Amino acid sequence: MIKKRILLIEDEVDMVYALTLHLEAMHYEVLSATDGQIGLDMARKEKPDLIILDLMLPKIDGYRVCRMLKFDEKYKKIPIIMFTARVQEHDKKLGQEVGADAYITKPFDAQVLLNKISALLKEH
Repeated sequence: MIKKRILLIEDEVDMVYALTLHLEAMHYEVLSATDGQIGLDMARKEKPDLIILDLMLPKIDGYRVCRMLKFDEKYKKIPIIMFTARVQEHDKKLGQEVGADAYITKPFDAQVLLNKISALLKEH
């Protein structure tokens, strides 16, 4: 069985570690980047099956990373989950406008995130 690859673009090291443990336990291969520019470059190079994307990132914020991928024919089909502490309605609306497939807020329920990942991977 080929493992699905998930790119985690998140600048909080503890969050990367915790999410990686959850995802690897579910048999996903996890790639990670700690800033928006590295994440964008990795997404283009690796073409992961799904991206979990923080919004508040060094260099390029998550909204711009999402928009740059979703408005590019080569990458627009990769599902992107916005993963953020921003809970304002306008933040969620902006996430939809730039093409995010889902929006999950921190602190998060691991099962909700895993269920969303599974659902998005089945759709794509």
